[in-house]
Order: sequence, then C-alpha cells, then structure tokens
Amino acid sequence: MSRASLAKDPSHVSEMFDEVAPRYDCTNDILSMGQARLWRRAVTRAVAPRPGLRVLDLGAGTGTSSEPLADAGADVVPADFSEGMLAEGRRRRPDLPFTRADAMDLPFEDASFDVVTISFALRNVADPAVALREMARVTRPGGRLVLCEFSTPTLAPFRAVYERYLMKALPAIAGRVSSNPESYEYLAESIEAWPAQAGVRDLVVGSGWTDVRWRNLSGGVVALHTAQRADVPALARY
Repeated sequence: MSRASLAKDPSHVSEMFDEVAPRYDCTNDILSMGQARLWRRAVTRAVAPRPGLRVLDLGAGTGTSSEPLADAGADVVPADFSEGMLAEGRRRRPDLPFTRADAMDLPFEDASFDVVTISFALRNVADPAVALREMARVTRPGGRLVLCEFSTPTLAPFRAVYERYLMKALPAIAGRVSSNPESYEYLAESIEAWPAQAGVRDLVVGSGWTDVRWRNLSGGVVALHTAQRADVPALARY
C-alpha cells in the first residue's frame, strides 16, 4: 500500500490512485455520506452539456463525472494520469475515449474544447497554477472552466465539526471500506492544506481566466468555481 505526501510527486499520486481505483467510487459515496452524487449533479448543471459541446473532463478518474455529460450528448474526453483509474473507466464505459493526461502538460491542441471541468483533482496537482494555465490553453476563447473542489465551511461551528471528521473519523472509516486506507490520510491532509474559496478564486484569476465566480455546496465543504477564457488568442504552452 502507498500514499502520496503533500509534495505531490506525480508518480506517487498516480500510484496511490491506481491502488484505490476498483473501490474508489463506492468509498467516496460512503465517506461523503452520499453528498458526492449531489456534487456531481451540480457540476453537470454548471457544464450544461448539449449535443456538439466539446468537453474535457480532467481528473475524470473512472468516468463517473463524464457519464452524465456524454449521456446528454456532449462530446466528452475523460482524462486522468492514473492508469488504474482509466482502466476501471474503460471497463465500465468502453464507449468513452479515456485518455492518459498530465494536467500540467496536456496532450491536446490549443483551443480544443468549449468547456474544461475538473472535480476533486486540482489539489492533487504539484503546481495547480501551471495546470490552470494549461486548461486555459486548450479552451477556446470565450470557453468556460468548471472547477469543483473541497473547500472551507462558512459557519465556524460546522467548520469545527467538519475538521474533526476530516482528520479523525474519515481515515478511520476509510480503514474499513477502502482498499488503501492510508490514501485517505493524504486526502484529509490535502483538503486541510487547500486554500479557501477566495484563495482559489485568486489562483484561477492569476492563471488567465476571467469572470471567476463560486458558490458553496454543502455549507462550503465543497466550492464550485466557474470562469471564462478570455477572448484572446490561446496561451502559449509553458
């Protein structure tokens, strides 16, 4: 069994996700107390999939976030850097074009997508700013970003309860249901270290996106950020 550290070495992070892939979706449903499904629905509504819309679902894992987009008629590319996650996704949905991709060096042409979405994956990237610039590069001018990530609860009493669950109860529950419970120690640590809503907004703005907005889900446990690609030529690859 392996777990990543907050240094977020790409090989360590991908190995960790390879190990949890077979039970990943089930474990997330249990640990989130069913909220993960509500968060996915919120992402789908924000993307607003329709026939002809080209969407990059980055950090797609096994494709649970891609499925409703594809089922609504959008042209979806589920992408992830974990081969274990991709293999599980291809087994479940062989009709979707699962693609191995490093968020900091995307294997796509400039202005290839109308929407780029990433859920619960940006905090696992070694340099999120580089990844956000890459997402801007592959998004057409005027296209959109939909970013869903764990965040900071807005009410202090709830925040205190949540932090105790995150750091104590969550790893303990993961020990019963996950194939790699140590990975959920990393999960708790990475959430605690991730910036709050305004900090993520500043990160997105500084990476070439405009009209950045967010709304809180589940009292701020999760924040859904949306942004627009500036109506200028595609950014150069870094």
